Amino acid sequence: MNSRNFTGSSSLLKLAERLRHYKPIDQQIESSSHDQNLIGSERIDCDGQVIIVTSNDKSTSGRAAVLVCLFEDQHGDIRVILTKRSSNLSSHSGEVSLPGGKVDEDDADIVDTALREAKEEIGLDPGLVHIVTVLEPIVSKKRMIVTPVIGILGNKDAYSPVANAAEVENIFDAPLEMFLKDENRRETEQVWMGQNYLLHFFDYEVENKKFVIWAMTAGILIRVASIVYQRPPSFHEMRPPFWRRSRQ
Repeated sequence: MNSRNFTGSSSLLKLAERLRHYKPIDQQIESSSHDQNLIGSERIDCDGQVIIVTSNDKSTSGRAAVLVCLFEDQHGDIRVILTKRSSNLSSHSGEVSLPGGKVDEDDADIVDTALREAKEEIGLDPGLVHIVTVLEPIVSKKRMIVTPVIGILGNKDAYSPVANAAEVENIFDAPLEMFLKDENRRETEQVWMGQNYLLHFFDYEVENKKFVIWAMTAGILIRVASIVYQRPPSFHEMRPPFWRRSRQ
């Protein structure tokens, strides 16, 4: 979807234009002289901005994408769509996460993965989402390479959430700016291979339901909020060191 077809407000359009020119730290733009030889590289066209996403793994195994879907509420505040995973799942059951999942061999690219998973999990029509950029891939403790894909939902009213009961227990949204604030936030200090890092927990309540947003999901949203609002969080982040490591 290009800017000419964007149906959101003028403020959302400005945000989309700014994010479209965001250049991820760990990704390389097509103009790099050596990008032709990158292993496992993907060229992704985000509304005219071509980004090279790289990994050390040519296969789809161990790779995943999540969709950070942003929209504007009636007050003009930016919100993000989240899910609570089904309690019956074998991994991360009952946890809050962004829509997403593992790369399928039939996916055209990492953006296709994020959009496909969002449609499967929460019934979000890919045609409603304006993809603007992708962020630096994060490597989980289990060595899964997760790429956040940022999209904007210009017309929230056109989307009717439908949860895939096998995977999703709840669909809700939260204000993006909360991930820059110290309110309703807890932290625990962890150690990994002699290096300390912080796990952040954000408590959020809506419609008498309480949710805890933490771990990688919280880390991704802190990063997205910092980019969208162009300021750092009001707390010390101290990200896990393994998030920036390449798989060998």
